[in-house]
Amino acid sequence: MKKRIIWIVLLVLIVGGGIFTFTAYRQIFGSGIDLHGENEWVLYLDNDATYDDFVDSLQSHDVLKYESTFMRLASYKGLDENIKPGRYVIVNGMSNNTLVNMLRSGNQSPVTITFNNIRTKEDFVEVIAPKMAFDADELLEALNNDSIAAKYDLTTENILVLFIPNTYEMYWNLSPEEFIDRMHNEYLKFWNDERLAKAEKIGYSPVNISILASIVAAETNKVDEMPKIAGVYVNRLHKGWKLEACPTVIFAMGDFTITRLLNKHLKYESDYNTYLHEGMPPGPINLPSPQAIDAVLNYEKHDYMFF
Repeated sequence: MKKRIIWIVLLVLIVGGGIFTFTAYRQIFGSGIDLHGENEWVLYLDNDATYDDFVDSLQSHDVLKYESTFMRLASYKGLDENIKPGRYVIVNGMSNNTLVNMLRSGNQSPVTITFNNIRTKEDFVEVIAPKMAFDADELLEALNNDSIAAKYDLTTENILVLFIPNTYEMYWNLSPEEFIDRMHNEYLKFWNDERLAKAEKIGYSPVNISILASIVAAETNKVDEMPKIAGVYVNRLHKGWKLEACPTVIFAMGDFTITRLLNKHLKYESDYNTYLHEGMPPGPINLPSPQAIDAVLNYEKHDYMFF
C-alpha cells in the first residue's frame, strides 16, 4: 500500500512538474506580447530613461500577457541594470525572452530620415528634429556652434555642406553632435577619390563646389540643364568676374517670394550678394542634390559667360 502511495505521489509530482515546466516555457518563449489588434508598437526610451520608466510604459500600454513571468525573467537576466535607451519596435506576439534580450543588448530599430529642397538651417532642423530625440532648437544651436563646425574644418556659415540630400538610417537617440558626426561620415563617403580629383582639377575645394552647386540648383531643377549653367559660373570665376547670381540675392534678403529682382534688390548689402562681392558666398544657399554637385564637377566646357 505504501509503495502504491509513493508511486502516486511521484506521478503527481512528475505530471505537475511537467505542466509547470511547459507553462513556464510557453510564457517565456511563446507569445508574451499582446498589442490588442495592432501589428507593432514603437517604444521610445530617451537617454536618461530608467528601468522603472520602461516598466511603466509597458504597464500603461497593457502589452504584457504574463507580467509576473516577464518581471522574473527581466530580473534573472539583469535587465534592470542593463536597460539601454533607444527606439524599439515591439511586434505583436513577441516572446518575453525576445523582448528582454532586445532591450538588454540595445538592439534598437533605426529611423529613416529623408531630406531635400532645404534652403536654410531653420528649414533643415524642422525636417530632422521630429524624427529624432533632440528638438529643433538643440540641433540649430549645434549647427551655430563654432567649435563643432571647426571639428570638420568648416564654419557655421558653410556647415550645411555636410548634409547631402538623400535617405539615411540612424539611431533615434543620437545627440545633435552625434547626428552631425554621422552625417560627416556620409559626406566623406560621398566625396570619394573620383569626386575629389575632379574638384582639384577645377581648382576648388569640395566646400566651394557644394556652394556653387547650391547656386546652380537654385537656377534650375532640370538636371540636364545644370552642367551648362555650371559652366557659365565656372567661366565667370576663372575670368575673375563676379558671379552675379540672382538666387544669392534672394537668399541674402531671406524673401523667397521674390520672383523678379529690381535694381534696389541688387544693392542689398550682404556677403551672400554676388552682385556686390566677388567669388563665392560664405555658405550654400540651399542643400544641393548629388546631381547638382556632380553637374558642377562635370560642368559643360563652353565659352558662354551669360545665360
